[in-house]
Amino acid sequence: MQEQNKIIQSQLTHRTIREFTEHPVPDEIYQLLIAVAQRTATSLGLQTSSIIRVTDHQIKQELAEVCNQEYVARVPELFIFIVDLYRNSQIAKEKNCDPEEFSGIDFFFAAFTDACITAQNVVNAAEALGLGTVYLGSILNDPERTCKILNLPKLTFPVVGLGIGYPNQEPQLKPRMDMEFRVFENSYQTLDNYSEALKDYDQEMTTYYDLRNANRRVDCFTDQVITRLKNSQPKRQAILEIIAKMGFKTHN
Repeated sequence: MQEQNKIIQSQLTHRTIREFTEHPVPDEIYQLLIAVAQRTATSLGLQTSSIIRVTDHQIKQELAEVCNQEYVARVPELFIFIVDLYRNSQIAKEKNCDPEEFSGIDFFFAAFTDACITAQNVVNAAEALGLGTVYLGSILNDPERTCKILNLPKLTFPVVGLGIGYPNQEPQLKPRMDMEFRVFENSYQTLDNYSEALKDYDQEMTTYYDLRNANRRVDCFTDQVITRLKNSQPKRQAILEIIAKMGFKTHN
């Protein structure tokens, strides 16, 4: 097999970075990342996702409070990827066409997917260039506040945040479950006892140190599932209400 290229190498060794050096991301690299975002696949060619680059320290601080992650305020580059049907709805109005269809949940999910794909493309490029990244799904801890902080208009919605910079830490490579539990042929396959089937992976997870928690070993995977279930956040559970407030039709 030929030597793996930088993109594949970075994908196979992906680690979340939460502490960055003070060295800024050069403008030429920033422009390259934006060019990668521009060339990312988009549903129907409608380009219904956008990026908000957060450079204002106060806004970073407010988003860090939403995320409940203080390091968010320190990331050198902070991107927020958003659903953006506002632009095309305005185009429709300007061309004397009813834009109501753009408020449909089908367009919302297409735009949401566009935003996710774009974010991953940017991550691949950034890591291939020697940068570190951290996804921030935590911007949805309080989606309504995030919308207000970013001054988002109707028919937009935040999807995920992304911190980018030069790594200032060397976290372990986090164990992943074997793909036999996640790749199926032709139809979904179920198991009689997942806890038993995943016992080796559970054991492997207990050897992993998460730098977020003073180098303490993490719980096994199946226990993490229960912990996350018991600690769900009420504002996340009400996310459909906020999506509706932003102008999207979440039901017939």
